[in-house]
Amino acid sequence: MTNISVTLQEMLAGFLASLPHLVVSLLIFIVTLYLAGLLARVVRKAMELRNSDHEITILISQITRWTILILGVVIALEQIGFDLTAFLAGVGILGFTVGFALQDVSKNFVSGLLLLLEQPFDIGDDIEIGGYIGTVANVDIRATELYTYDGQNVLIPNGDVFTQPIKNYSRYDKRRAEIKLGVAYGSDLEFVKQTTLEVVSALEGVLADPAPYVLYKNFGESSVDFRSYFWVDVAKADFSGVLDAAIIRINNAFVEKGIEMPYPTQTVHLVK
Repeated sequence: MTNISVTLQEMLAGFLASLPHLVVSLLIFIVTLYLAGLLARVVRKAMELRNSDHEITILISQITRWTILILGVVIALEQIGFDLTAFLAGVGILGFTVGFALQDVSKNFVSGLLLLLEQPFDIGDDIEIGGYIGTVANVDIRATELYTYDGQNVLIPNGDVFTQPIKNYSRYDKRRAEIKLGVAYGSDLEFVKQTTLEVVSALEGVLADPAPYVLYKNFGESSVDFRSYFWVDVAKADFSGVLDAAIIRINNAFVEKGIEMPYPTQTVHLVK
């Protein structure tokens, strides 16, 4: 009975001795919760006043909240003598093991965060990546969702998105078109150039500045090859539609004015 009484007295004495540390630890934790929420709201409000992207605003505010919470928990645990070094060592070993097993998931997660921060494209942009062309439907921490022009729903891992070249067709309001053409040898090349420029310049959606232009490239096997270049205002006209109209009208103009676009031909000489 005496031993039990002594043990209880020792436990009570130990509790009373550690009580101030427990109170301080609890106060630190409560203050941390308040500060985490307060700073997250302040950061979010500041970014909204600067008209920052909505996804970035949420991401930064959450990072702020969790950073303050983690720091506060660490400080609170130190007040009660928690062996943080041993705990972190165990967590580090476990984290290394899990991270090695889930390295692809980790890579996609980190890449997703970087994509949200750098924003090479926004939701709704038309992009080309990894051989796919379409509209960005969603970006999360694992994959980028793309709706292709032929109706497919494609999920591209963020790790691949982050490391591959990205063509963003929506980032600027104009886009240059190129049409490859060829006319028969003996054609009046200045007349061909003038006809092509007249047709292209009259198309709806084609910009006058920068002005359309034509460049002759080389002497082909059966034709003099050239390119027609012009810029399309993609905010006012569909790029593919303008390109389609340009090919049709150039062909009609060449037929009407007797400009020949030859088939590939070969001349065979027979020697007796």
